Amino acid sequence: MQNTATPTHCPYCALQCGMNLTPVPGGTVEVSERADFPVNRGALCGKGRTAPAVLSSRVRLTSPLVRSEGTLVPATWDEALDRVAEGLRRTRAEHGPDAVGVFGGGGLTNEKAYTLGKFARVVLGTSQIDYNGRFCMSSAAAAGTKAFGLDRGLPFPLEDIPRTGCVILVGSNLAETMPPSLRFFNELKENGGTLIVVDPRRTKTAEQADLHLAPRPGTDLALALGLLHLVVAEGRVDEEYVAGRTVGWEDARAAAMAHWPEYVERITGVSVPQLREAVRLFCEPENAMVLTARGPEQQSKGTDTVGAWINLCLATGRAGRPLSGYGCLTGQGNGQGGREHGQKADQLPGYRKLDDPAARRHVAEVWGVDPDSLPGPGRSAYELLDALGGDVRALLLMGSNPVVSAPGAGHVEERFKALDFLVVCDIVLSETAGHADVVLPVTQWAEESGTTTNLEGRVLLRRRAITPPDGVRSDLEVMHELADRLGVEKGFPTDPEEVFEELRRASAGGIADYSGITYRRLAEEDGVFWPCPQDAAGDGHPGTPRLFLDRFATPDGRARFVPVSHRAIAEEPDAEYPVLLTTGRVVAQYQSGAQTRRVDELNAAAPGPFVELHPRLAARLGAAEGDPVAVVSRRGRAVAPARITTAIRPDTVFMPFHWPGEGRANTLTNPALDPTSRMPEFKACAVRLEAVKS
Repeated sequence: MQNTATPTHCPYCALQCGMNLTPVPGGTVEVSERADFPVNRGALCGKGRTAPAVLSSRVRLTSPLVRSEGTLVPATWDEALDRVAEGLRRTRAEHGPDAVGVFGGGGLTNEKAYTLGKFARVVLGTSQIDYNGRFCMSSAAAAGTKAFGLDRGLPFPLEDIPRTGCVILVGSNLAETMPPSLRFFNELKENGGTLIVVDPRRTKTAEQADLHLAPRPGTDLALALGLLHLVVAEGRVDEEYVAGRTVGWEDARAAAMAHWPEYVERITGVSVPQLREAVRLFCEPENAMVLTARGPEQQSKGTDTVGAWINLCLATGRAGRPLSGYGCLTGQGNGQGGREHGQKADQLPGYRKLDDPAARRHVAEVWGVDPDSLPGPGRSAYELLDALGGDVRALLLMGSNPVVSAPGAGHVEERFKALDFLVVCDIVLSETAGHADVVLPVTQWAEESGTTTNLEGRVLLRRRAITPPDGVRSDLEVMHELADRLGVEKGFPTDPEEVFEELRRASAGGIADYSGITYRRLAEEDGVFWPCPQDAAGDGHPGTPRLFLDRFATPDGRARFVPVSHRAIAEEPDAEYPVLLTTGRVVAQYQSGAQTRRVDELNAAAPGPFVELHPRLAARLGAAEGDPVAVVSRRGRAVAPARITTAIRPDTVFMPFHWPGEGRANTLTNPALDPTSRMPEFKACAVRLEAVKS
């Protein structure tokens, strides 16, 4: 066992904070700060500090499990893999390739995500592949692609934030979701800049703001349009920039002018004086930024909503300039890289489109297959889950827990039960894995090497620090063994660096070009920003920390205004369901909680779900602090203790979504989809509250 510290990165959110790992007795590691990494400069949240706890054999899987007489029992690897191969082979033979689905995760390394997409299309021949990152930033990706021709979470490094003049942070509670990042916003204020936070709740992040706007959930689109209206009315449009670097302004302007301030106040609940103050704070400095997160994105109009905020940036000349711009705060650990290299339903490696003949030819040549053999685009994530047990009879799932994380989770759980065959690769027995026919235990972040791409577009190298326990294999080994059993003996290496070398070739010339990045470079540098094409010298391109400074990634180099107008959420409150529900996270838990709910320290800090409601709403219900409250939507019922606070609007309740069972927030949420991004409307649905008698 080595005793020196290994520099690597946290397994959780898209900051991918740097940390050092030192092996300790018992097969785990000790975390220490890594002050040299620029994203977190040594700071770690509680999840990062306690991440080694999930490496313990006390909480993780260390043997394959197969279902026997209704119960999951230990099995050998050969027995488990043979059963998986037979189940997938039988389903294909009886129902066709598209009867087999593949569902990935935003926490998979680039190498795993790339291989999973290749496995689906080359070995299984299925179009039915998507991943849980669809639930994370797909609306921002769609809007960014429309406007700029390219989507990368942040088109600039986090270090630029303290040097701008104003940031509008829309629908993000960074103090709880990405605590180490809050320092950049504190430094912004120390430097004389201002922070505007848009959130229906007065979160810990909103408490740090110079101005907090608390719109009714689902009205962020109207809010952005109202601000743009005022920009025009007050003569704050950067006419020279608009004329020189954009197209489509007249139509976008006309759409915005239909959203006058008093109208927007009625829709959003944000007062006209607050709207005017937000415009003043945003427009007076030389530079400013808008950053969006799940709040405006997880809506059935999320693409248009993000597009409206981008229009605000373009009209004021705040995009494609140093210290200005629009960015999306990607959530999952490899949410950015995970969608760039092939596990998304419509994409091939390098952010290529699956229906582009040139893209198909390029990737097929790298893979050594006929382009015509590659299937076309498949269903989006929720649509794929909804098809389980119908058109899709078998599913291979890696690194996701949809039984807790998907909208309308009760229905989704029933779809999992309807499958003929389910195989799950995971590190723990998640709620979804509990329904599997075969569960394969796989290696974790500290036990394997691989790359991730953080929210800045910075490609990073996670390094193996310890040997995995006996009985555990990597996802790459699993796909290699399954490919071999299914008749594809070559093309699925188990060494992550070998996979990355192939990924470099597959991405070359694409939007997300990694061809100039190597493991050697990543070991020597603090990450490399894509696009990073391979230059004539081999791999000397410096990478691209700041996008769009000279031109946008459109054919003519100009950004596109996209005209949008306010529309209602898919499910407005009514007499039967008079209250709005919105969902989110708490600082001590992560996503579906599959990992963090196994850490004692984190459970002590956040032991279970709750319903946050305003005192006036609590009084009408007759509920006191801690009383059980039932929240009922058209999809189901959840029960959790009341948490009474003036930090939330009186017409809104909030629930965190990390827990299964009676308090599962996603039992309630609405799977209504954005027509472009196919993002479900997690952030707003109609509910009623009921007192629970003891």
